[in-house]
Amino acid sequence: MTRAFTFVPPKNPQPLGQMLDVQAARDPQRPALTCGSTTLSRGELAFRARARAHALQKLGVQEGDFVALSLPNGTAVLELAFGCWMLGATPTPLSHRLPPLELQAMLDVLQPRVAIVDERSVFDDANANSPLPARISPHVKAIASGGSTGRPKIIVDHTRAVLDPDAPSVGMRATDTVIIPGPMYHSAPFGLAYQALGWGCHVVIMQKFDAAETLRLVQAHRAEWLYQVPTMMHRIWRLDAARADYDVSSLELVCHIAAACPPWLKEKWIEWLGPDRVWEVYSGTEAIGATVIGGRDWLEHRGSVGRLAPGASVRILDEAGEDVPPGEIGEIYFRPAGGLGSTYHYLGAQPKARGEWETFGDLGRIDAEGYLYIADRRTDLIISGGANIYPAEIEAAIDAFPGVLASVAIGLPDEDLGQRVHGIVEVRRDASFDVEALRDFLAQRLVTYKLPRSFETTFERLRDDSGKVRRNALREARLPP
Repeated sequence: MTRAFTFVPPKNPQPLGQMLDVQAARDPQRPALTCGSTTLSRGELAFRARARAHALQKLGVQEGDFVALSLPNGTAVLELAFGCWMLGATPTPLSHRLPPLELQAMLDVLQPRVAIVDERSVFDDANANSPLPARISPHVKAIASGGSTGRPKIIVDHTRAVLDPDAPSVGMRATDTVIIPGPMYHSAPFGLAYQALGWGCHVVIMQKFDAAETLRLVQAHRAEWLYQVPTMMHRIWRLDAARADYDVSSLELVCHIAAACPPWLKEKWIEWLGPDRVWEVYSGTEAIGATVIGGRDWLEHRGSVGRLAPGASVRILDEAGEDVPPGEIGEIYFRPAGGLGSTYHYLGAQPKARGEWETFGDLGRIDAEGYLYIADRRTDLIISGGANIYPAEIEAAIDAFPGVLASVAIGLPDEDLGQRVHGIVEVRRDASFDVEALRDFLAQRLVTYKLPRSFETTFERLRDDSGKVRRNALREARLPP
C-alpha cells in the first residue's frame, strides 16, 4: 500500500502526559513498546509511566522543570519521559555513555530539577493508580548538543507537550508497528517514538543498532514504518546477500533523516524497496524549517532533499546576506512562520541569524522547481554516523593534554560512517609524545563517537597568532587522490 510522509495538523490536541491512558483505555492488551525481550502492553506502559511520575514528584519535580535522563536505550527512558509530561515537566534525554566531566557540563547548562542516571530507584508503584491532574509542559523536550563553540548547549523545543491521539502524522497509522533503532537522546528518534506511542502505534526500539537485527525485527513484527539514518542504511546494504534472508515486504514507509545520503546508496534502497517506500527529511533539532522528498520524486531530482514543508520560508544567501540567483550555491536560511525564536531557544549558545532568518549552517541551492540541494555541511561540522560532532569540543580536550601546543580536528571520508574524526596535533620538537596516552586521556572526556579514529603529529604551526586555522586546506591535503 502506498503512503506518503506528510504532516497532519492536530484537530483536538490533548496533554501528552495523558496519551498513554487514552490509548490504554481503547485496548489495554495491545502491544505498545518493545525493547529487546521486553514488550509492554498499552496498559502496562501507562501504569509504569504513572509510577515514574509519582516517583519524580517525590523527588520534587514540578511543572516547568527540566529532568535529565542519562539512561541507555530501553523502555525506562520513555516511561520517564511520559512521567515528566504527566507533571508538566520537560525531559532531556542524554547519552548514558557521557564521561563524567561532559555530563556535568551538560547539567551545568541545563540546571535540571533532577538528573536520573539509574532508573531503578525512580518507580512508585504503590501510587501508580492514583490520578494526576492534567498538566502541559510549555516545552515538549530539550535536546543536548556539543555546540559549535565546543561548549555544550541545550536546544529547548517551544512545542507544547500536546498531541492529538486521533491524528497520526509523518506517514504513520494508528495500527502500525514502528521500528526506531536510533538512540533516544537524539531528537528525531525520541520525537518519533513518543509521538507514535501517543497515536497508538506499537513502537520497537533497540538497545543498540545492529543491521541484521533491524531486518529481523521488521520481519518478526511485520513492521510498516522504519526510521533510518544513512549510516544505518549503509550497514544494512552491506549485508549483501544476507538481506534476502529477511522478509521486509510489510514495510510501507522508510524515513531517513540526520545526514546527507550518498546518491548511490539512496538508489540502491529505492531499487530494493521501490520508490514509493523511501522518504527523506532534511531539518534540524531547532525545527526552523524542513524539506521532504519521496523516492519517486527523488529519481527525477537526483540528490535533492526535497521541497519546503509547510510552516516556514527559505532563502539562499551569499556571504553579504544577499539572495543568490536560482541554482547558485549559498548558505541556507529559514524563517519559521512564527518568526525568529518561535520554535526553540538555546541554553548555552546563540543562534546564527540574519534578521528574522536563521541557518543550520549548511550550503546549498534551490532549482527552478523549488527543490533544495545540499552542497556541503558547515565547514567545521563533522557528521559521523548521523551524529553532529563539533571540532572545537574535541580540540579543547586534546589541547588539555600535556605536550600539546595546538590541535585541529577534521572530518575525513569514511565508507561506513560518512565521515570519521581525524586529529592533527602540534607537539614540541624537543619532547616525546605518546599518542596512546592521549587516547586514554580523551576517553575520560569525550563520548565514544566523538573520539578521533586516527591521529597525526606535526611540528608545523597549525594556528596563526589570532588562533585562526585553515581547516579546509588541512582537510583537502589529506583527502585521497
